[in-house]
Formats: sequence, structure tokens, C-alpha cells
Amino acid sequence: MLFRLLRPALFSFDSETGHRMAIRILRTLPGSQLAPAGPLAVDVAGVTFPNPVGVAAGFDKDAEVPDALLAMGFGFAEVGSITPLPQSGNPKPRLFRLVEDRAVINRMGFNNGGAQVALARLEQRRGRPGVLGINIGANKDSADRIADYATMTRLMAPHATYLTVNISSPNTPGLRALQDEGALIELLDAVIAARAEAIAVSAPPIFLKVAPDLEPADIDAIARIAIDKKLGALIVSNTTISRPALQSKHAGETGGLSGAPLRDLAQQRLRDFRKATGGAMPLVGVGGIASAEDAWARIRAGASLVQLYSAMVYEGVGLGKQIVRGLEQLMQRDGFTSIAEAVGVDTD
Repeated sequence: MLFRLLRPALFSFDSETGHRMAIRILRTLPGSQLAPAGPLAVDVAGVTFPNPVGVAAGFDKDAEVPDALLAMGFGFAEVGSITPLPQSGNPKPRLFRLVEDRAVINRMGFNNGGAQVALARLEQRRGRPGVLGINIGANKDSADRIADYATMTRLMAPHATYLTVNISSPNTPGLRALQDEGALIELLDAVIAARAEAIAVSAPPIFLKVAPDLEPADIDAIARIAIDKKLGALIVSNTTISRPALQSKHAGETGGLSGAPLRDLAQQRLRDFRKATGGAMPLVGVGGIASAEDAWARIRAGASLVQLYSAMVYEGVGLGKQIVRGLEQLMQRDGFTSIAEAVGVDTD
């Protein structure tokens, strides 16, 4: 209700300014009460998530409001992408609402305040409860991007419930090349070695975020490597560079497309990775999820967890709690006693 009142004001500003205003509002909210672990609790990679609905990376790039998001009823929050050094990202404008399509196009380019700024905030919240994912990236002008990921792993591992290696953004030139088989093996070996060097009570599981714009051979190779390297999960998927039929005047903007037009492609890629992994690797469904029905379809297709971002542009952060309530009803309707029972039933 509150967001519906605020949305006209937020939408009167350009997309990036509106987003910054939303973050400022969240910074004023208390972050003490967490979502209770109830019937939707699910275990993934040795972590118990109180419910399977989380916030995707990109919303809270600099780890400013993870506790406020968790207090809004999300089962987990993923911050970032964070890079070793601060970077301003691509020239503005670089974030566009496609209102007619309930979509977003962004070409942000990993804009963030850098590792040290994020670490200062993460150090302040050390010891607080809640599942916190930290999404790590490489600087655009880095001479050694794999070394960047290793550095970020060492720095962030002590603060993360899980770490996400993001090599799927289309807005950093050449980044998606790290999804190629040889490069991916080298990258993951470096990240796993860096995690072992990090000072942490326990080594956080490593999640890998992949693009939806993959060929079948790429999917098979990534699935095989993820299983071989014992990753915690695959996040399927990031934004797409493809362009389905769109109505908005911003349809021709370059960058990654997310929101409703991505839903079917992301759903299919999830099915593809479920098949390629044989159900041996937990999957996180992202892309075009805007309702409990969307989330439930993703779970039944193989996702143990789901994440939101673009739908919150149009519905507000209260959408997470709405989806959680709806999932409880759908789970009961279909005769399941846990999320784990429902994962992949439509594909196995």
C-alpha cells in the first residue's frame, strides 16, 4: 500500500534516481526482525533459508540495506556486485523502465563503491543473523580479472553466508567469456583456493551466476564443471541481451533486459540446467518472477530458491512477503509438506 502511494513520486524521477531514493527510504527502516523459519524453510548447500524468496544482486550494490530487506520478509538478500576498486560504471543514462512491458534495461557496468566501502558496512553487521549472499565481480579495466575474483573471495568470505561469482553481466566487455570452459575452470580453481585462504569460521558455499544467452554445449559444460568443483548452486539467470517484442520507447536501448519479458527464457534455462545437472546441483531461479505463481512454477521446474529484482520496481519491496504467503498456499494446494518435495517435480 505504501509503495503504491510512493510510486508516482518515484516514477517522476529517472530510473536511477528513483532507485537511490528507494535505498534511502530503506536505510531509515529498522532491520531487526527476520523472516521466521516456517513451512517454507529449505536447505541449500548446507545453509538453512527461512523461505526460498530472496533479493537478487543489483538492488543493493554496496551492502547498504541487507538487514532492512531481510526484515521485509525475504528469506535471504544478495548484495553487490562488488569489485575490488570503486568504479563509476557506464555513462548515464544507463537504467530504463519499460513500463508498458513491466521490464527494465540496464547497462550499469558494475558501478559500486568498491570493496573497502562495502567491507566497512559488512564489518558493522558482523554477527547479525540472516542469510547474506555477496555477489563479487571484476573491475572493468583490470589487467587480471581472475585475480580480482580471488581477491574479492578472500575479502568477502568472512562476511558471507554464500558467495556468488558473477560472470554473466552483459555490461562489462568480455566478462561473459569467463563462462567458456577453460576460463571457467581456471576462475573457479582460483576462487576455491582463495576461499581456503580466507579467515572465516566456515567456508561459505560458492554460487555461480550464469547468463540466459547460452548455447546447449555451454550449458552442458557449465553444469559438468559446477558439479566437478562442488559448487553450492547455480543462479539461473542474469539479464538477457536478446530482445523479444517490446512496446516501450526504450526497447532499443543497449544493455541487459530483465522483468516480465525474460520470464519464459529464464524458465527454460532453468529447465535446461536441471536436465544438464541431473538434479545433482541446487538451482536458484531468477528472471521475470513477479508473483507466487511465477515462483512456484520456477520451483516445480527445479529451483530450490528464487530471487526478485525488476518486479520490485513496479510492486515495491513488499512483493517478497506477498510471494511468501502465496507460496505457502500453493504448496498446501498441491499437497506438498515442504519446498524440497516440490523442487523439479515438473521436470523429473
